[in-house]
Amino acid sequence: MAAETGIAVEELVRLASNENPLGPSALAVEAGHAALLGANRYPDGDARALKKALAERHGVSTEHIVLGNGTNELIELLVRTFLGSSQTMVTAWPSFVVYRLVVQAAGREALVAPLRNERYDLSAMAALIDSRTQLVFIANPNNPTGTYVPRRLLAAFLERIPRSVIVVLDEAYAEFADAVDYPDGVKDFGHHPRLVVLRTFSKAFGLAGLRVGYGVMDPTLVHFINAVRQPYNVSVVAQAAALAALGDHAHLRASQRLVWEGKAQLTEGFKRLRLDVVASQTNFLVVKLGFAAAPVVAELRAQGILVRDLATYGMPQALRITVGTKAQNMQLLEHLGPILKRVSRA
Repeated sequence: MAAETGIAVEELVRLASNENPLGPSALAVEAGHAALLGANRYPDGDARALKKALAERHGVSTEHIVLGNGTNELIELLVRTFLGSSQTMVTAWPSFVVYRLVVQAAGREALVAPLRNERYDLSAMAALIDSRTQLVFIANPNNPTGTYVPRRLLAAFLERIPRSVIVVLDEAYAEFADAVDYPDGVKDFGHHPRLVVLRTFSKAFGLAGLRVGYGVMDPTLVHFINAVRQPYNVSVVAQAAALAALGDHAHLRASQRLVWEGKAQLTEGFKRLRLDVVASQTNFLVVKLGFAAAPVVAELRAQGILVRDLATYGMPQALRITVGTKAQNMQLLEHLGPILKRVSRA
């Protein structure tokens, strides 16, 4: 973008990838720098220190934890480990595209239920589950819509489906969810022997560039994944930074506060522009324009502001906009109003 627009990299407003605009914790940066002194040695292949801290955070044993090079690797490991050649995966659409991509790359079949009112339709998903189904992926909250599945509906779904099915709850944005009926997968359903809960350090903890994700699940499932997983899949720097970030409660609270206040700021601004905003439990908002979003994205890009066009998700008239700093949010709103007037008249 810098080369294309002539705008300096540090002045670009990046609101397309749901990153943390505060950056990483200072403690994480310090720990990562220190870890580089030992970069000539392989990392702890079992990530014992980080696993111990995560186990304490979630009230489980270290045997319930598996680490990944981002949750993307864990999604791939779940498919490679558990989805046989004649078995199927069930999910919803539009949702996180990696679920389908990984299954298709493995030569397996993905069965997809459409969203209803921008939300996962668990009844429609349950209707797709049969004797061939081995995996179910549920993004909660969902990307790209920002919506969530309430605790009561998720509990009913887990009771309804066969116990042999592995249900994966992808909670990448869980730290931003503040709805009273938003379920904590580990706390509320950790007793389920075929439940996998995925979390990441990429969003609230601001470590997207280091690629650290983890899964909480029954130790039997961990055992099988570890038999497939590469031994040094999370670097020494990533482990050290993630461990330090986990202990920096002030940074996490600041990140959450920035998102909650920023969503209110953006929602108010979008409503002044008469845009339909989808209620979100994440660090981004989806806005519906009522006309093609691509020209709006292009004009914002020319101004050095990057947002996501959702045409590839089957939502060509919608934008997904990451919550930025207060100044970034204001800059977006100031540019968006005139752009909308020009594009809507074209």
